[in-house]
Amino acid sequence: MADSFFCDTSLIIDLINGRNDLLKRLAEQESVLFVNSIVEMELLQGAHDKRELRKIEQELNLFRCLELQQAVFDLATDWIRRYTLSHGLLLPDAIIAASAHFYRLPLLTYNRKDFRYLPEIGLPELDTLL
Repeated sequence: MADSFFCDTSLIIDLINGRNDLLKRLAEQESVLFVNSIVEMELLQGAHDKRELRKIEQELNLFRCLELQQAVFDLATDWIRRYTLSHGLLLPDAIIAASAHFYRLPLLTYNRKDFRYLPEIGLPELDTLL
C-alpha cells in the first residue's frame, strides 16, 4: 500500500518555486499527498499575479483535498486554547495539524518547530522519505 502524507504549505511553496521536488518524487512513488482548504488558501493568497496563480492551481492538482470536519475545528480550537500563549500556535497551523491528526496522516513540513509540541502529530524527517 502506498504511503500517505498531509503536506504543509512550506513544502508546496518550494515545489512551486522549483526549489525542492520531494513532493513530486513521493507522488511518482505512488505516495498519496493531501492538503486541506487552509493550505490551498495560504498558497492562493501568496500569488503575486495571475501567472503565479495559474501555476499554483496547476501544482495543486498533485494533491487531494481533505474535507474539514467539525472535529478538526474542535481539536484546533482546543489546541489554540492550550498552545497559543505558550508556543505561539497560529490558527492556520492549528487547523493543518488537527487535519493531519484527524485523518491519521504524518505531517510533512519544514517548520517542525511549529508542530512538535502538539500531541500525536507524526513529523517524519524529510530526508528519510526517499
